[in-house]
Amino acid sequence: MALAITLSMALSGLHNDNNPFATPLFILAVALVARLTDGYLWGIAASLVGTFCVNYMFTYPFWQFDVTLTGYPLTFLMMLVVSIIISALTTQIKRQEQLRFEMEREKMHANLLRAIAHDIRTPLASIMGASSALRDQALSREDRAALLDGVNRDAQWLVRVTENLLSVTRFTGGDVALTKTDEVLEEIVGSAILKYRRAPDALPVRVSQPEHILIVPMDATLIEQVLINLFDNVSAHGQTATQIWLDIAWKPDRVVLRVEDDGAGIPDHLLPGILDGSAHHGIQERPDVRRSMGIGLSVCRTIVRAHGGDMKIGRSPRGGAAVTFYLPFPEVKNVE
Repeated sequence: MALAITLSMALSGLHNDNNPFATPLFILAVALVARLTDGYLWGIAASLVGTFCVNYMFTYPFWQFDVTLTGYPLTFLMMLVVSIIISALTTQIKRQEQLRFEMEREKMHANLLRAIAHDIRTPLASIMGASSALRDQALSREDRAALLDGVNRDAQWLVRVTENLLSVTRFTGGDVALTKTDEVLEEIVGSAILKYRRAPDALPVRVSQPEHILIVPMDATLIEQVLINLFDNVSAHGQTATQIWLDIAWKPDRVVLRVEDDGAGIPDHLLPGILDGSAHHGIQERPDVRRSMGIGLSVCRTIVRAHGGDMKIGRSPRGGAAVTFYLPFPEVKNVE
């Protein structure tokens, strides 16, 4: 409101008559007050203050409050009504946006719980069956080793699911304050690939990156988890996929990472719901994979958005899927 008064006074110097800019300036100020505050009170108060200022300071007779002149009462009444309506509508839109955000968050929680209930059933049943066989049956050393290896793989997968779940609850429980540190992106990528290769169904990963070293502000553990989840999703859902490509590109304000594969890709009608988990059960898994990592993409997008970036998914020219995400990156830091 103070800024509206200042601008109106400055513009009044251009006119000897009534200031034609005052009314729209104060209506704009009312809209901004309603947008930047909570509830209806501040917007309505701004409407009253704005109407008074236009009458008192910028309408003849100047610096007097007068509504006796012909047409003035109706003019000021209309300005007050318009200002209040704009304030109320702005506040209502804000509340609708907040409600939509809450609905989307609850939808993501529901999708996550459905995915977990679906995905953990198989490894838990496998662990229970293997443990019963080890306890109750006389097995050869080779059979015991095979069962123990299966138990170990299923247990590692359950640990990964737990990490994903903790990440989602961390980023959807309220305000999030990430602890970002400058990290060498090449090291984070290398660590993610090394951990991914421990899985028995891991595919080769080919990395393409700029010649100079990129130092990016991030939560290293979480971004590493994003990359591992993307690789795991190729292993789980990339039918006929034989290789993964990770392309890293630098732009003036961001660093872009793109994960592609040469599998069968994702049907076009499923693409809109992939990142929020709603299309999880419409995706076919590779025949040689016993379990799914379908919750990973919604987790990945949540983490990337918490860093100030975003994620999208589409088709790759190589035939499979392509997941692209970026992280804000204000400048290039070269390390010799």
